[in-house]
Amino acid sequence: MENIAVERLYSQQIEHSRLNLPGAVVAWLGAIQAQDYAGAKWSVGLRLPGCTDAAIEQALETRAIVRTWAMRGTLHFVSAADIRWMLALMAPRIIANNAGRYKQLGLDEPTLARSNDVLVEALKDGKRLTRKELLPILRQKGISTEGHRASHMLQRASLDGLICQGVMRRNDPTYMLLDGAIPKCRRMERDEALAELANRYFASRGPATLQDYIWWSGLTVADSKAGLEAIESQLIRETISGQTYWRSHSLPAGQEISPTVYLLPGFDEYLLSYRDRSASLDVERIKKLTPHKWRAQSHDRYGWMGRRDMESDVQK
Repeated sequence: MENIAVERLYSQQIEHSRLNLPGAVVAWLGAIQAQDYAGAKWSVGLRLPGCTDAAIEQALETRAIVRTWAMRGTLHFVSAADIRWMLALMAPRIIANNAGRYKQLGLDEPTLARSNDVLVEALKDGKRLTRKELLPILRQKGISTEGHRASHMLQRASLDGLICQGVMRRNDPTYMLLDGAIPKCRRMERDEALAELANRYFASRGPATLQDYIWWSGLTVADSKAGLEAIESQLIRETISGQTYWRSHSLPAGQEISPTVYLLPGFDEYLLSYRDRSASLDVERIKKLTPHKWRAQSHDRYGWMGRRDMESDVQK
């Protein structure tokens, strides 16, 4: 299991990074969990030796990187070139899983359609507005923003591919129109998108299991298997401790243990990319430190449809 942890350092570009731009890091990983804005920038910089915070902010300012609810109902950094096909692949499942919460909040489809229209109108002509600036506009149009309604309306407009987040303004995320911020890019057929997402995952996070991928992507078991089967010939299959792991042919096997210590932010992909994190953590020690919070195979607090945490993401 020790070699798995070391090989993941290499595949994730933490050890011996082969990339040179913030946008390239995000594209390589497919998505970087980003509910913690500063921590997500740290994750990017960790994989770019010598990179500065200003350089990552510039990538966000120029929209090489954008922030949106890409998977599992959680905010992520994604490459501008990937955002549309990723949303087309994953947003319908998130929306379907939100149905019960929409009903609780009194957000029927006509109301969500109206809120989408109001948000698009408010952000036209290149405007970038914060949540605090957008909510009064919704209320002026007769749409209640009480409780967590606002969080879900902003998320829904993002899942529908209408808006996304850019740089922070006084610690508040700004929202902008997706079409205005990012030029049209190539769309993918569903089978192609399933294969592409699986390829990004196993290339950038291997060795990893199918269950790890299901956890990370939030896709159904059937869709996850279909993606893996489409790229199976491009991967190396290994059985370790009775588990089947997959890794890229380009990942050198038998990496030596690095003497370097890496400081990870709280939600780094090195841990959160995997359902089973025992290869990278001393589980028994972690259990002693946080006995009531830790599970080796953990749906962490930002797990599939981590509702309360998603709602706090934009509850400014």
